[in-house]
Order: sequence, then structure tokens, then C-alpha cells
Amino acid sequence: MLFHTDKHPTELKITHLNKEQLHYKQQLLVSIGDKKQLKKTLKKALFSKHKSTKEENKVYVLDFHGDIKATAVQQLREEINALLTIAKQGDEVIIRLESSGGLVHAYGLASSQLARIKEAGLKLTICIDKVAASGGYMMACVADEILSAPFAVVGSIGVVAQVPNFHEFLEKHNVDVDVFTAGKYKRTVTMFGKNEEENKQKFQQELEQTHQLFQEFVTKYRPQLELEKVATGEHWYGTDALNLKLVDELKTSDSYILELMKNHEVYAIHTRKKPTLAEKLGLAQTAQTVVSSVIDIAVSKAMEKLPEVMASLDNEQKMMIKK
Repeated sequence: MLFHTDKHPTELKITHLNKEQLHYKQQLLVSIGDKKQLKKTLKKALFSKHKSTKEENKVYVLDFHGDIKATAVQQLREEINALLTIAKQGDEVIIRLESSGGLVHAYGLASSQLARIKEAGLKLTICIDKVAASGGYMMACVADEILSAPFAVVGSIGVVAQVPNFHEFLEKHNVDVDVFTAGKYKRTVTMFGKNEEENKQKFQQELEQTHQLFQEFVTKYRPQLELEKVATGEHWYGTDALNLKLVDELKTSDSYILELMKNHEVYAIHTRKKPTLAEKLGLAQTAQTVVSSVIDIAVSKAMEKLPEVMASLDNEQKMMIKK
């Protein structure tokens, strides 16, 4: 990272998409034997390389594939840091976004990273080819323009939390769980203790507060939305999302980028962690596979023994009651 030291440094890859497309076109023309068209293509490429024109606005393409923890924000911030050192006002940044959401604070940071692009005076376009829901839509709504494929999943402006509770199971087997806190609401609901109604209500209140912040954030960037219709936690396909003004146009990222390439130079920016020597040799993956296999075997054996252990505990409990 630029401002955050990391054990594994990152490397930046820049791909000039115009040149890449031209290369593929030439390969196809050679393969099909269209010498006349190939000659025209080469002549046009040579002419465009030497002609002098005024500097046009450039387009930069970034990708974000989000998981529940939005771990891709580490690469996103690195790419934006690099981008902002060269991009000029009027340039456009396209984010090909794919995420079904996750942790609030993680996607809040990802959205703030995108806001930096707009603050720098650059146009921000979000392309949704598959899904941008919940935290994914929190990111998307920051854009000046949102493009969506017709069947992409969009929306889910809501908050959800699910907590399993083992209190009755533990109580049945005479297992006590002590939770020590300082502060009335340091811990509201818990997995192992009994959840009182007051604590459940407090937890629900916190969810409602988070939902309210989510709605205010969306309204800030897309004031044209009717929140009572879209902030229900539902999701929609692209066509319906367009009618609800969640997106601005139905179009895939490929179509949009190809259109821009006719009059603009388009660059894709991608960062990745440099592989270690062990990863290059395949040793790290082999070790991980062995460890995973050992864990799977251990868990499998433990699950086989579980009914026997539980029966033994029940018998001991019955014996103690008889005594």
C-alpha cells in the first residue's frame, strides 16, 4: 500500500485497451485471410500513431469484486492513489462493480474511496454487469452515472443481522456462560447467553439507525430516488431498477467501453500482491491443501464421536440425579 506498509508489496499493471483491441483485430484478420482489410487496419493504425491532435480526455477502467469483508478495497485504494497522480479534470473513471454487499464499515470505506474520484473533478461511471446490492449499491450510488445490464441485480437498500443462539441447548446440558461487560449496552444479543427482550430491542434499534444512515447516504448522491419505494431491502433486475431510477441506463460495461474507445484512449488499471517465492514454486498451495485435508479429517472424526460423547454426558447426568 502507498500509505500502509504490507508484508507483501503490490504491483501495478496498466493495459492500453485500444492497443489490445487492435492486436486482437489484426490476429482475426490474419486468421481469416482478409488481406485487404488487414492492410487498411495497419495503415489506419500507423496514421493515427503519427497524426497530431489536441490532447483528449482519457478513460481509466478499474474492477471491484467484493466479498462480505470488502477485502478488494485494499487494491481499490491503491489503484485510486495511483490514478489521482496522473488523471486530469474531465477524465473519466469506470468501475466495473460486482458485489452483493457485506460489512457496513468495510463498504463505507469502499464508498469513500470512490467519492475521492469525484472530489478530484473526474467523472465516475459505475457499470453493473451482474450484481450491486446492499453494500454494493452503497458504492454504486456515489457515481455520476450508473449503467446496468438488463438482468443485473440492483438495490437491497436494507440492513440484516442474524445471530444463532445456543442458550437452551447449553442450559439443557448444565453449561453456564458468563459474560462480563462494562457499560449497559456493551453487549446486547449474544450467541450463548439468554437474550432479554430489552437487549433485543436495543439491537433492533441499532439496525434501524444503520438503515437510516444508509438511506441518508443514498439520498445524498441520488436525490431523485423515492426512498419509500426502494429502501425496503428488496432487490430488482436492471430493467425494473431503471424504472425506479436506481440506475441511469441499461448497458453492459463491454458496450460502453467499446463506444468510448472510438474517440478516447482507454486504460485498465489493476493491482495485485506480488507472489512470494513459495507461491511461485507452488509450495504454499501444496501446504495449504495438506493442512486443509488434515483439518477435514479431524473434524470428520470429531463429528462421528459427537453422538457418543453427548450420550455419555446424558448418562452421567442421569447417574448423578439417581445418586
